[in-house]
Parts: sequence; C-alpha cells; structure tokens
Amino acid sequence: MRKLVSLALATALVAGSVTYTLAEGLDEISPDVAKRLYNKDMLDPAQPVGPSAWRDFTAKRPPPWKIGYASSYAGNTWRAAVMAELQNKIVPEWKSLGLLSELVITQSNLNDSTQIQQMRQLVDQGVDAIIVCCSNPTALNATVQYAHDHGVPVFSLTGYLTSPYSINSSVNYQVAGYEIGKDMADQLGGKGNVLVVEGIPGTSGSDSQDRGVKAGLATAPGVKIVGDVAGMWTDQVAQGEVQKWLATHPGKLDGIVVQSAAEMGVLRAVQQSGRGNVPVAIGGELGALCYWRKHPDYVKTSFQVWPPADEIELIWNIMMRTLEGQGPKIQSILVDPVKINFDDLKKVMNDDCSLTSANWLAVGPEKWGQDPAYLDQFFLHPADPRAYKPAK
Repeated sequence: MRKLVSLALATALVAGSVTYTLAEGLDEISPDVAKRLYNKDMLDPAQPVGPSAWRDFTAKRPPPWKIGYASSYAGNTWRAAVMAELQNKIVPEWKSLGLLSELVITQSNLNDSTQIQQMRQLVDQGVDAIIVCCSNPTALNATVQYAHDHGVPVFSLTGYLTSPYSINSSVNYQVAGYEIGKDMADQLGGKGNVLVVEGIPGTSGSDSQDRGVKAGLATAPGVKIVGDVAGMWTDQVAQGEVQKWLATHPGKLDGIVVQSAAEMGVLRAVQQSGRGNVPVAIGGELGALCYWRKHPDYVKTSFQVWPPADEIELIWNIMMRTLEGQGPKIQSILVDPVKINFDDLKKVMNDDCSLTSANWLAVGPEKWGQDPAYLDQFFLHPADPRAYKPAK
C-alpha cells in the first residue's frame, strides 16, 4: 500500500494552474501536509480548518472519562464495523488504561432532531466528550455550541461539522473523490457512459466526495455522466436503486462510480441485470475486494477513503489527546486516502476469500494518520495519549 499524492481538481489541472493558497491557521503544521491536504484548490470550501476553539482546553474532570457516541445510523456494514471496533477493542483497551469509565451509545436513524435531542441528553447526563459520525454539516451546530458551553467537546469523524466548536477528522474527500473519478475515466480510456452512485446526500462526506468524483470524470471530455442515484452508503439500498435505474435505462453503460459502503450491492445489481462486466469502483468492503481478487483484470486500483476501524481509532486518539490537554491546533485533522493496486491486494487477501464478506479492509493506524510523527504536528503539546497520567 502507498499513500496517495493529492492533485488539484480538474479545472486547475486542465488549465495547468495548480496553486497553493492556504487557509488561515495552517502555519503551525508541516508545509508539505498543508499544501497537499489543505490547499484551497483541493479543499471543500465549507471544510472548517481555522484555529481550534479547544487549544487551551482542560477537562473539567480527571479520568476515567465518560464518552458519548451519538451515532446517526446503524444500517450498513461500515457502521457495524465501527461499532465492533469500539466494543471489541477500543473500550476494553482504554478502560484497562484507566482513562475510560463508560461509552454511552445512541442511534438517531438519520433523524437530525432525534440526534440533537440525544446529544443534549448526553451532555446533561455528564459525558466528558461526544463523538458523532457522518452527520449533516450544519444541523447539529447549535447543539455543538450547547455542548461547548457545558465544557464538552464534540468530535466528528468521517465528515465535518461547520460549527467553530467541533473537532473533525477525515480524508480530504474532495480530493479522494477526484482520484476515484479520474481513475474510472482513465480505465475507460477517456470515453464512455458512467452512472454515479452517491452516499447520503446532505452529509459533508458524501457531498464533498461526489463533487470530487464528478470533477475527476470531467477530466475526460469523452466521459458522460448518464445517471445519478443515492445509494445511502448501504448495499441493499444501492442494489435496489441501481436495479431500478438499469431497468429504465437500457442504453450503453460503461462504468459505475459508487461510494462505499455500497459497492457490493451495486456489483450484485449489475450481475443480476445481465449488463455484462461493467466496472464498478471498489472501496473497502471485503466482499467487493474479493471479487477483484478473483478477477484480476476487473479494475486497476481501489481507494480506501474511510476504513471504519482506522477512522474510529483516529478520532478516538484525537479525542483523548484533547481531553488530556494536548491542545488541537486546528478544527479539522485531515489524512491522505490510501490507494492500492492488485499486487497490494494479493498481500492482504488470498483467492479463497469470501464474496459475501461484509467486513472491511483495515489499512492500519500508521497509514491512517496515527503515526506520532504525523499526528503530533496537529497538537500544541503532543504526547502518547495512552501514557497519560493526570496530575495529582
């Protein structure tokens, strides 16, 4: 596996005018990282990257801390993998370190009002921090401020909140989407009809990635987007939506770009439709990666944009560092997407793999922003969060 060197979006590349204008507040991190991941030409314009409101934060209580996880959805393989990582690894480890008392989990089933109510209840119940995932970028902002006013930081993984009081972590989704779209355009030889399958419209991760995908496809004038459906990051939903689209659009289709976690459903829809071996962009679902492992010429590359175990490990690390008083410098900590080719896949998956596996590929914490040499730069007082000992 190797880290992907991010490129500017289609317009800047085509014009040959890549620039490196940085947002404010980024002079305290590596110039290389700032240019690669925080360049305004490559950044979602709504991504908050200014100085963090929690730079001087001190937790109101010593550990062990009580943490809330206000999940917005539980109905896909990604969310299940996050929950498994939390319950089977993270919670036992941090309890054994004496830094966690309990994790309180709520589910809002994509209802913003419910998630807002649940977050306020978590604050009122005395949690020390809240993690949210993949939420509407603006709907929770008043609640994030309510938490801030009660000394409770809110951490958003796999997408950002636009509140100045949130702390966010993810890849640069616009760049990741661009790379996925351009890769499909290249695989098609620069021409063909493509169906785009979005995630959950209205969430920052989905909208940013979708914008990037379409910019990547636009690098090839011969590529035409012939349809756009919402897969809701869920295999069953994506399968049904793509089946309906295929049934009503009998024309030529050359490729499908889909946001994980939905590629297994899209693969099934294509196979059941009898539309041939249309290439589908593959992310991190092991069942879909297994299909590629058994069909080496199916696609050329896969992009890991939000590996669930690594994503929740990263935001947990950021949260614990913040509670320990390490002082996050900026609002959003971004990492590189990871690109793998077939040789990379062979190193981690044998050809006796399962096509029905609902599990996910883990790229490893060091490749996902948790190498101290990388993550330390985002904190004023960096230290190993597992070694924390509160002052007596």
